[in-house]
Amino acid sequence: MEEILEILANDARISPQELARLTGKSVEAVKKAIKAYEKDGVIVKYKTVINRDLIQDTNSFVRALIEVSVSPQKDVGFDSVAERIYSFPEVTSCYLVSGAYDLLVVVEGDNIQTVSNFVAAKLSPLPGVRGTTTHFLLKKYKEDGQILKKAAKTKRLNISY
Repeated sequence: MEEILEILANDARISPQELARLTGKSVEAVKKAIKAYEKDGVIVKYKTVINRDLIQDTNSFVRALIEVSVSPQKDVGFDSVAERIYSFPEVTSCYLVSGAYDLLVVVEGDNIQTVSNFVAAKLSPLPGVRGTTTHFLLKKYKEDGQILKKAAKTKRLNISY
């Protein structure tokens, strides 16, 4: 991957001046490259990784990974079903994967019931969906390459015989 993109993927808040210093390019060349990446759709969005476990009022927030088995459609394969699925506002990510199921869908909701209702009322009844398996995320340790909370070092007592 291009050096500017690698740096931005790790820290989207870095200034063009700092990017220029790190890459050895001029500030204008960096700005021009970023603008071209944005225009061409290479850079789609700038994102902040938030550790929701540290925010008191979001304890009811729930994220689930849903394995979806689908029947591919003639001439469009999985794309048509995937498009219908990722169009729902509850869906934050949708991936075509290899293995025992076809799509991996990430869903977010206010609570377990919200996600359950989404699966039962919206996802499962879709034409082409053959089955789903839902996994609720219990704890996040690392997201988008960022460790969210370092493990506390516990001091164990020495045992001698």
